[in-house]
Amino acid sequence: MIPGMGLRPATRIRRLADYPFAVLSGRVAALRRQGIEPVDFGVGDPTLPTPALVRERAQRAIDERADTGYPSYIGAPEFRRAAANWMRRVLGCDLDPETQITATIGSKEAIFHFPLGFVDPGEVVLCPSPGYPPYVRGTLFAGGTPHLLPLDREHGYLPDLDAVPEEVAARARILWLCSPNAPTGVVAPPEFLARAVAWGRTRGVIVVNDEAYADLYYGASRPASILEQGTDGVAAFFSLSKRSAMTGWRVGWTAGDPELIAVFRKVKTNLDSGTPTFIQDAAAAALRDEAHVEAFRAGYKAKRDLLAEAFEALGLERCVPEATIHYWQKLPQGVDAVKFAQRLLDPRLAVVATPGPWIAEPLTDGRNPGAGYVRFSMVPSLEATARACAALKEHAGYLLG
Repeated sequence: MIPGMGLRPATRIRRLADYPFAVLSGRVAALRRQGIEPVDFGVGDPTLPTPALVRERAQRAIDERADTGYPSYIGAPEFRRAAANWMRRVLGCDLDPETQITATIGSKEAIFHFPLGFVDPGEVVLCPSPGYPPYVRGTLFAGGTPHLLPLDREHGYLPDLDAVPEEVAARARILWLCSPNAPTGVVAPPEFLARAVAWGRTRGVIVVNDEAYADLYYGASRPASILEQGTDGVAAFFSLSKRSAMTGWRVGWTAGDPELIAVFRKVKTNLDSGTPTFIQDAAAAALRDEAHVEAFRAGYKAKRDLLAEAFEALGLERCVPEATIHYWQKLPQGVDAVKFAQRLLDPRLAVVATPGPWIAEPLTDGRNPGAGYVRFSMVPSLEATARACAALKEHAGYLLG
């Protein structure tokens, strides 16, 4: 930089608050500098090793793909076929891998970039709050206007589509859903998904479901996919990150309406060069195996049940998640979520959790739907979770005082 010139970030950057999970990582680092190893329920990054069958396939594929150069922009045919086979086998949805599926660099970049293909400046994107930050931030980078749909207890933590003003709906281009929902752990029933799709089709609004957690459920039956409602005006985003403990591999896919996929492919060919093909080979192997997913699901359920028992011992409202790796716990009236999370960081507990307001955008009336909640991502080991639960119960008076 030229001395004395100064640096002025773009307005879009200056207006953004710090990314919440980067803040949490900083707090973990601060405890470690004190020689304290916290139990970190903050960032939803699985601590499980990626399954051996996936790692072994990647090792072979590195040599097999030694001279392949840049990966395909839309994903290797083998990976797209594996995704199509998985959706047919698991979801009962028959999609064409040539026109209805495109590989993504995980789901974060895909969700962030999707509005670039469909939203002009001033148009509206309907986003849940609380919700994954890229729903809102991708909208802002595309020049769109987020309209927030609060996920509150009164509506079963589902967006209330009847509350969307018609003048807002008339300007809307995308409706973001997330089921199973992060962070609330709620699974949208099929009738809600059907209603949401019908609502979108009536108004010309694209309906998109983030299904990154669809494999991690605790009931008897798998959560419904939005694709079961047909693909006209509909897309779904999938990721290997949580399903197969592949957060660092950055691989997933988007599927749905071929016209939507064609536009999204045009966006991506101008933005990136795709996930390395040897990683797609490993991801295809992961999609062919369900045994490791069943084992992961059982492990998360065991940790969920430990937390449920600890929260009940604290006298907290029962908020046991139906799915996902997140536990969205309601706090007693008058207990501030940020202060509660700060007290958890006391060296006597050394527990890291995410205050609800940090992952919920405030509404136009100033209300934050995350107020009064705290999120625990169930990624520590079962032993570490048990240790944290014991500390929660031991220091209940301090936490809730």
